[in-house]
Order: sequence, then structure tokens, then C-alpha cells
Amino acid sequence: MTDFVATYAKMIVNHPEDISVSMNELDQNFFEVVITANNSDIGKLIGKNGNMINAIKTILNGCKAKDNISYKIQVLAK
Repeated sequence: MTDFVATYAKMIVNHPEDISVSMNELDQNFFEVVITANNSDIGKLIGKNGNMINAIKTILNGCKAKDNISYKIQVLAK
């Protein structure tokens, strides 16, 4: 899953080499996906009205239906 999120994020931003994705287990059925990007790419990653980050959330919600695990996304600047 982190590979997909990283690949998708790298297609959006201007500095794909700065993208890193990690997943932290917060609870048995709850994970936090942390996307770290270059400071200048945060706006592109989130998108106008949050459209880009919402697209990533939609994909993760599809995974939730499959494996019954909830996901939270956090975007951090380097």
C-alpha cells in the first residue's frame, strides 16, 4: 500500500525524490499513513479544495473495505 501511495504522490509533485511514505500502527485496526514531501510540494499534494489528498483517501477507503483496517493520512513538509 505504501508503494502505491508513494508512486501516486511522486506523479503529482515537482520534487519526487523528496517523497517518503511510512505507515504507523495506531491501533489493531487503525493505521496512520504519513507522506513526507518537499515544503514547496505540499500544496500540490493536497490539491485545490483538497481534491488530490481526497483521491488518495478514496483509494485507502477501498482498502478498508477489503481488509477492515481504517487509515488516516498525514502530510508533512521536509
